[in-house]
Amino acid sequence: MSDHFDVAVIGAGAAGMMCASVAGQRGKRVVLIDHAEKLAEKIRISGGGRCNFTNIDTSPQNFLSQNPHFCKSALSRYTPQDFLSLVKRHGIPFHEKHKGQLFCDRSAEDIIAMLKAECDAGHVQWRMPVSVKGVEKLANGFSVKTGDGLFTASSLVIATGGLSIPKIGATDFAFRIAKQFDLPVVETRPGLVPLTFEESSWQPFVPMAGISLEVDIASGEKKSRGQFREDLLFTHRGLSGPAVLQISSFWRDGAGLSLNLLPALDVVQILIDEKQAIRKNLGNWLSQFLPTRLAEGWLLAQGFSLDARVPELPDKQLRRLGESLNRWSLVPNGSEGYRKAEVTLGGVDTRALSQQSMMANQVPGLYFIGEAVDVTGWLGGYNFQWAWASGVAAGLSF
Repeated sequence: MSDHFDVAVIGAGAAGMMCASVAGQRGKRVVLIDHAEKLAEKIRISGGGRCNFTNIDTSPQNFLSQNPHFCKSALSRYTPQDFLSLVKRHGIPFHEKHKGQLFCDRSAEDIIAMLKAECDAGHVQWRMPVSVKGVEKLANGFSVKTGDGLFTASSLVIATGGLSIPKIGATDFAFRIAKQFDLPVVETRPGLVPLTFEESSWQPFVPMAGISLEVDIASGEKKSRGQFREDLLFTHRGLSGPAVLQISSFWRDGAGLSLNLLPALDVVQILIDEKQAIRKNLGNWLSQFLPTRLAEGWLLAQGFSLDARVPELPDKQLRRLGESLNRWSLVPNGSEGYRKAEVTLGGVDTRALSQQSMMANQVPGLYFIGEAVDVTGWLGGYNFQWAWASGVAAGLSF
């Protein structure tokens, strides 16, 4: 004998709990199923443990998708201010850190507890840790076979996320279900992820690991080019930090990056125009503008002597140095992959879904929300806002 529910939500992460709580509080009988032992691990580790839960400047322009207009409806109907009202109602202290990014003052646990409380207020039934063995379409809904028995539901919501960070339970479940029901899936790849370089070519920059500085960074084709001013972090294997995480979503295999390590300065112009007035040696002069370890390492990597006197260097060499700093071009050989990616790019093709309800157009009662869908936000709280908005869109539709 199976339990029957109005709504079965598979995946108790950000989008899944949001959807379940909204549907439950509207009087629907909801079951929330998840295979994990700990609730919402991705929320727990986000934002350095403080959860960057939204961005007050969220707009559709902050998202990547093959169907860029799809996200507009859900985002306009559930805004950052709406989620902020919920946070305030639960008495969670928060602060704005940088560029509209909102973080918990205490811990991401506050957001998890809030979502759990909202689900409990809607009398949502929990089934976790419970593995899902299979899903089938019935005449009037779906059957869900689990390690805890068989459930049936009029509506089924897939909120199991993408492939990012498998060590905390990420799987391809959502994409397998989409393919089972003949829904197209946009090719997936890691997003918001550090980039790596071929070992021998990166060797000169290994000593710079740990150095961080604000840069301009760009990559991508003309139509879908990304360009950001953010902090860059040198690592032993390549580049990371917000600048690289942002640009990684626009970067494709084989493409190059363009970086300006001193975006506030035209280094060539300064070196040429002020050449005779510069009394310091090259190492000391560049250390005025860059961390000393980076300045010295950079000069050595470019073949310059730290003790070289600027007035004695040919203009040609000074131009080469200036251009290397303002227009550093390099080609990554890959990324750190899903194990370090914050999100999954691609996913269930939004052209197969209703932008009002998130339901599959050709499979009545089947919904996909959150990271499982081909909507990916920039770094900075945007992906959580998509989780909330898409969860609410589905939750209001039952």
